[in-house]
Amino acid sequence: MTINERIAKKHAAKSKGRGRGRRTEPPVVTDSDVRAWFAGNLPDDWFTEPVDVRVDRDEILVTGSLAVPVVADGDDIGVATSARIAAFREETREQRMAIADRAQHTFQRTVSWAARCGDVADVFTQASVPVMTRLHMEDRQVLDTLIDAGVARSRSEAMAWCVRLVGENESEWIDSLRSAMEDVERLRHEGPSSAKDSATD
Repeated sequence: MTINERIAKKHAAKSKGRGRGRRTEPPVVTDSDVRAWFAGNLPDDWFTEPVDVRVDRDEILVTGSLAVPVVADGDDIGVATSARIAAFREETREQRMAIADRAQHTFQRTVSWAARCGDVADVFTQASVPVMTRLHMEDRQVLDTLIDAGVARSRSEAMAWCVRLVGENESEWIDSLRSAMEDVERLRHEGPSSAKDSATD
């Protein structure tokens, strides 16, 4: 079964029984599946190593590593690497848009691009998705305190600040959760051996 067929099957199962007018969730995919899809669709000479892929329910962020330019002694390597990223962005724009269109059709998510060259990294486009939630007074007071202290200008910005803080301080735990979920998804693909045996009888 191809990756497109697997995604379509997951999407059909997830959409089954949903009422009219309700938002259809995108298909469940793993970073590994998406990374493999891009490996098969990206030109081999674009990046020096496999792309880094991050996936959530709304967006796929693809980051590729570019070869570091050779500069003369005394020249600013930062200027050179920034220029290489800018050149890559312009020269590949049309092809990246075509690949993104195919990926968005397959995965039903917005595709964003980023490039890394040496110590310089640049995100070309990135989705900003509103997240609707309900908070109790104690939680709202935390956000309002951040606003009053000048840390954030609004509750939505304060919420984003809190999320970033958790991501930075609990990155190891969050990475463990992601890894565990990928293992569960892989086991679902494999299925029980008894079911495989009965299917071949």
